[in-house]
Amino acid sequence: MQLIVTAISKAYASVQAVKHVSFQINSGEIFALLGPNGAGKSSIIRMLVGMTQPDSGSIMVSYQQQHFDHVPRRLLGYLPEDRGLYPDKSIEKNLLYLARLHGLSKASAMQEMAHWLAVFDLTERRHDELKQLSKGNQQKVQLIAAVLHQPALVILDEPFSGLDPINQEKVVLFLQQLKAKGMTVILSAHQMAMVEKLADHMLLMAQGQVVLAGTLQQIQQQSQPLRQMKVGFNSSVTVSQLQQLPAINGVEPLQANHFMLTLAYEVGVADCLKQLMPLAELTQVEMQTADLHQLYLAAMTKQQPEVAA
Repeated sequence: MQLIVTAISKAYASVQAVKHVSFQINSGEIFALLGPNGAGKSSIIRMLVGMTQPDSGSIMVSYQQQHFDHVPRRLLGYLPEDRGLYPDKSIEKNLLYLARLHGLSKASAMQEMAHWLAVFDLTERRHDELKQLSKGNQQKVQLIAAVLHQPALVILDEPFSGLDPINQEKVVLFLQQLKAKGMTVILSAHQMAMVEKLADHMLLMAQGQVVLAGTLQQIQQQSQPLRQMKVGFNSSVTVSQLQQLPAINGVEPLQANHFMLTLAYEVGVADCLKQLMPLAELTQVEMQTADLHQLYLAAMTKQQPEVAA
C-alpha cells in the first residue's frame, strides 16, 4: 500500500494543532512521528484513523490498484494512546473477540494468536485474566490485538510505554516481523534509540509543523547538531582550562585526561585542534557522529523558537 498525506491542517478552537504537514509512506516501511508533547503527532494519528477530519489538505491511500481518500478501516490496525481491553476476560478471549470483529475465522484467529503469544512469551498465560497481568504484559496484549487481523497499515501510539528494556527489545522484534510481513507501520514514540533501530523514514515535528524529515542520513545532512569530539591528553588537563578555549562550548570529563568536547558552531575542527595542542600532547582525537537523540535535541533547541516566530 501507499499512503500520501498532502498539506493537512487541523485546528481546535484557537489552537492550530497541525499546519500544512505532508509526507509519503510506501508499503513495508516503518515511519516514525517524532516530537515533544503538543507537537501535533496525536492530531495526525486521529486524522489517519478517521477519528477527526483535516480542515484542509488530503489523505490518499492506494492498495491493490484501489484508491481511497481515507484509510479504510479494514486495512487498519491501531494501538491507541489510551488502551482499552476487557480486564475481567482472559488474554485468549480478548484477542479472539477482537479478531472476530475484524472478520477472522476462529481457526485463523487462533493461529495468528499462537504466533504472537509465543513472540511475547505469553503462551503459558493465555487463559489468565487481563487484570492479573502486569502493565507491561497488558501492553503486549494490546500490541497483538492491533495486528491479529494482518492489517496493511499499523498505527502504534507509544508502543514502548510501560515496558522494561528486555520487553522493549521484544517490541523491536515484533515490529521487524511486521515489516517482514509487508505491513506498513506508523510509529509515534519518545524512545529515540528504539526508533533509530527501526525507522526507514521519520518526521520530526514542533508546534504542528515539520522541522526535519527523511531517513536518518538525510536528517543528519539537514540538521546542524552539536559537533562533538572525544579527546585524550598524555598529561593532566583540567576542565577549567578547556572551558576557557573559544572553540569549546561544553566539556564532559571521561576517564583520566579524556574529555568529550562540544565545539562552537562557528569554529572549524582544525582551529579547535590548534587551541588544544598547547595544553598537552593529544593522544586521542575522535569526532563523534550524532545519534537520533542528539539530532532531535539539537533540532528542537534550534528550530522551536523559529517555529514559534
